[in-house]
Amino acid sequence: MRSKTADRRWGWAGLGFFLMLGVAFGAVELIKGWPRESVLDITHAPGKQVLFCARMQKGEEFVVSFTHSVNRRPVYDTFRAEGDHLVIVRSRFDAFGAGMPETSTPEGTLTVAGDGWLEWTVNRPLPEVTIRVGRVADHRLHIKGREIRLAELAEPGSPLTLRVRHARVIEQIFDQKFN
Repeated sequence: MRSKTADRRWGWAGLGFFLMLGVAFGAVELIKGWPRESVLDITHAPGKQVLFCARMQKGEEFVVSFTHSVNRRPVYDTFRAEGDHLVIVRSRFDAFGAGMPETSTPEGTLTVAGDGWLEWTVNRPLPEVTIRVGRVADHRLHIKGREIRLAELAEPGSPLTLRVRHARVIEQIFDQKFN
């Protein structure tokens, strides 16, 4: 017959065993890649080298701005992160130029905003977007209160690809490119 003291020791030992097992299981899952979060990656298209990475919540927006090559006026393209893809939401510009919409079409709606700027609303989903860093355009990424010149990430003329992917939390902790 076992004593009450022996039962208590096994009770505490069993609890300690299961606690340690839970911690070990959690560590293995963390290393394997769970949990994961959505991130925006900017990669140098030829080698897919990641140059910039930022955590993104589903539905979170960011802007890529540039100077139009013909009319030398600013353009602001808004994108939204949606799970495993991007959505081109709209473009804002204050003057017409080559390649800019002049009227609404089945692809999108052109309106005049309250501030007098033109807004081309598209809401087009895409798996990724590739931008060739402009020599004159001065492309800039506006994300989470920061402004990053794309020419600081890659030489003008280089293609950069923007995409949303799921990254392991452990990867985000140790990767210097996460912002």
